[in-house]
Amino acid sequence: MLKRMVSRNVKACVLVGSATAVAFIAGKYYERNTLTVHLSPQPALPVFGSVSAAQDACSLSAKTSFLDRLLSKNVWSIEAASPLTENGNPQIVPRNSSRISQIMKYGYPSLDNVISYNDYILSYDRRNKVANWVFEHLTAESVKGNEKVDRSKCNFVEAQHVHPYFRSRNSDYKGSGYDRGHLAAAGNHKACQQHVEETFYLTNMAPQVGKGFNRDSWNRLEKYVRKLTKRYPNVYCCTGPLYLPKKESNGKMYVKYEVIGSQHVAVPTHFYKMVVGENQDGSLEMECYVMENTVIDDNISLQSFQVPPELVEKSAGLLFLNNVLKARIQSINGKKV
Repeated sequence: MLKRMVSRNVKACVLVGSATAVAFIAGKYYERNTLTVHLSPQPALPVFGSVSAAQDACSLSAKTSFLDRLLSKNVWSIEAASPLTENGNPQIVPRNSSRISQIMKYGYPSLDNVISYNDYILSYDRRNKVANWVFEHLTAESVKGNEKVDRSKCNFVEAQHVHPYFRSRNSDYKGSGYDRGHLAAAGNHKACQQHVEETFYLTNMAPQVGKGFNRDSWNRLEKYVRKLTKRYPNVYCCTGPLYLPKKESNGKMYVKYEVIGSQHVAVPTHFYKMVVGENQDGSLEMECYVMENTVIDDNISLQSFQVPPELVEKSAGLLFLNNVLKARIQSINGKKV
């Protein structure tokens, strides 16, 4: 009888202790299993990566290598033309893991809700409904363009692979006064129609001031990054939002930002772009920019927006180039290290 009581208590403890885990798994179950039902001519759907508690206790470099292995096994693509299996479900094929490793060659800035698309990777902020960061690998060939690629065929797509609780919607942006601003620029992925279309997922969007920012100064910065592919064989670009504090009239510092739509999509106060040019000899040159999400005089030089990368790291809670020996970085913002 004593054994039965102990057994029941142990089971009860396990059930109570697992409540959070069950809720977490339920969300993962939704995100993974919705992939089998959303069959349309839209780009292939990705899957969230997850890291166990054991790996979470490891160093960042260990977690990064673990995530590389995880993504190579668990990131899949399902297309409308995918052949069906006997049970009527689409055949699942693994995404190109070598491309993932290439994009994330120098490590992940963080490991929160990582989503892999075919030509860029992002970390999704479920609370704010805006990515924490978006990572791209650019070359002269990849940004050159393809005459068969037609951007006019692209539509802003709500991310069905994200749980409805955490998903931004097109209706959130409607009438808000903000653009659906790309983080991974569509112009960076115009070598392939599918790659361009995937940049129109709302997971890759953030509310940006349109005239004077998204369509002007921010666009200038995106074009500048593409031009860097003429100077470097490989360019790595990380882009994301910032929510920076501001001193109020009472002398105290506050972080305040607007939210839009029924999903309360956060409007970042600023945006950052960290760019790394890789030379033929493997040495690196780094530039880091921060722009306020407001109307900016288009005559202001881009260099005026350069900031030390550690300021962005501290503000965003990220680590850039964590897997790189500092000796490989030759310059930061044009100044020798």
